[in-house]
Amino acid sequence: MTCPCGSGKDYSKCCGPYIEEEASPPTPESLMRSRYTAYTQNNLDYIEKTMRGEALERFDRKGGTGVEWIKLDVLFSEEEGGEGTVQFIARFRHQGEERLLHEISSFQKVNGKWYYTKGIVS
Repeated sequence: MTCPCGSGKDYSKCCGPYIEEEASPPTPESLMRSRYTAYTQNNLDYIEKTMRGEALERFDRKGGTGVEWIKLDVLFSEEEGGEGTVQFIARFRHQGEERLLHEISSFQKVNGKWYYTKGIVS
């Protein structure tokens, strides 16, 4: 099965090992892609486990109800030391209407693992 994150790779060689907690995403972009894939599966436990700070405080497990995720495009990704940024557009369908989410996400490395900490939606 092709991974929903848009990498073109097989799920078992892409986001699968991260979501199934067999490995940790090595970069902010790989974490972001695995989080998108988890959203396509409605795997809110994984989403919650990969958050810290402001993002975790604002997390609403009911917020994604009824959303069908369609496509992910990563526009920009960088990391420097223990900080990372990923800019992306995620297309989704909600209540029969196609929409998009354009976000600049912030990530932080804590004890060797990356976490999503904040997102700015434009």
